[in-house]
Amino acid sequence: MSNPSSSPSARTRGRPPRLDQARTVETALDLLDEAGLDALTMRRLADAMGVQAGALYRYFATKQELLTAMAERMLSDVGAPAGPTGGDWSERLADLARAMRTALLAHRDGARVFAGTHSTGAHTLHFADTVTGVLRKAGFDDADAARALMAVAHFTVGHTLEEQAAALEPGTEAPADPGRLADAVAAGSYPHLTATLPVLTSTDFTAHFEFGLRLLVEGLRALRQQR
Repeated sequence: MSNPSSSPSARTRGRPPRLDQARTVETALDLLDEAGLDALTMRRLADAMGVQAGALYRYFATKQELLTAMAERMLSDVGAPAGPTGGDWSERLADLARAMRTALLAHRDGARVFAGTHSTGAHTLHFADTVTGVLRKAGFDDADAARALMAVAHFTVGHTLEEQAAALEPGTEAPADPGRLADAVAAGSYPHLTATLPVLTSTDFTAHFEFGLRLLVEGLRALRQQR
């Protein structure tokens, strides 16, 4: 008779599982940073985790479900703005938008991952609830607060999507060349683009983001006064 302690189940008892949902998401984010979204496949993820590809489907039925979980994980560190909660609503709102951009920029193609998902996880809902709460406490009605949340999120994701896309030439691993726009403008008759070219070709994406964010916040301020 065989010794029960030598059976496979006895030998593996007490060992950490080779595969779990949290570890899968973290490994997927590591691969995203290493190779980008286009190279992230379920097979490559399974290889990195030392399991068969089919094992991943225990937790994620599709790659889209995996991407949604990754998007949710990205917002895990984005909470309420630091400092007193009694500050000006507009600055608190801007801080939340900045925190979201920072979270997306923390991962290669982070905005691409987030833009294609509709997470209803706790981190995403907490962020949305915090933004909406700032607006409602500032006097915006429910409809305006909801639409302002969407406007802030869409602007932040859209800007970051373009920011990360501009970091690389399409189909290459090389930084994008702002000189291409300058050459195209110089080859034609575009006096207004020529005058504004230094800003149009600038890679100071924080300045671009802050300008758009300021316009958005000031628009909300004007709406609040009208209401």
